[in-house]
Amino acid sequence: MIFFHDYLLIFIIVIGFFVFFFLYQIVIKFNKITSKSSERFTHSSLLEIIWTILPAVVLILIAIPSFTLLYSLDELIDPEITLKIVGHQWFWSYEYTDSLINRSSSENGLSIDSYILSTDDLSPEGAFRLLEVDHKIILPIKTHIRLLVTAADVLHSWAVPSFGIKVDACPGRLSQASLFIKREGIFYGQCSEICGVNHGFMPIVVRAVEPTFYETYLKLLYPEKS
Repeated sequence: MIFFHDYLLIFIIVIGFFVFFFLYQIVIKFNKITSKSSERFTHSSLLEIIWTILPAVVLILIAIPSFTLLYSLDELIDPEITLKIVGHQWFWSYEYTDSLINRSSSENGLSIDSYILSTDDLSPEGAFRLLEVDHKIILPIKTHIRLLVTAADVLHSWAVPSFGIKVDACPGRLSQASLFIKREGIFYGQCSEICGVNHGFMPIVVRAVEPTFYETYLKLLYPEKS
């Protein structure tokens, strides 16, 4: 995604430069002072061919890496972990499913609710207002993860910009996305679909850790399931 962003930026800079250059030339060379009378100009076959073929070539050059990226995002990989995400008004609930815990329902204690932390509950240093939650989602790095996203009431959207992921959560529909985290850290996101009066108060916090730490975390969280 970063490569595609930088790749597109090259086209944007070049096209923007030529557009503003031609606008400058038009303003300078074609005004009442420099051109007393207008020149009659009907058509130019060569010019029409150029401004038809050139944009088509640019679109093809953009489309090739774009389709490659779309294919990579939709590629089906056998995941080691499945995380079910359910949007509520106005909080997120998460359900872990992997080899360390049996594939039970949330009634057996596998569901974690994640609410926003109030300003009074924030730590003095290093906390972000309106972005911190009471329960962070712990996920391992360098592991193929499948995300199953849905909603319990209205439309939501699970979005973490650092992951390049934005999945709509629709009631009655299960959306799927793939995630592969490369480095440890804490990553923030928010609901990106207007879902009601408290839409801006259902943040997302994911903590990426080493797989060994993740296994220890699940064993402590669900000792009877490990």
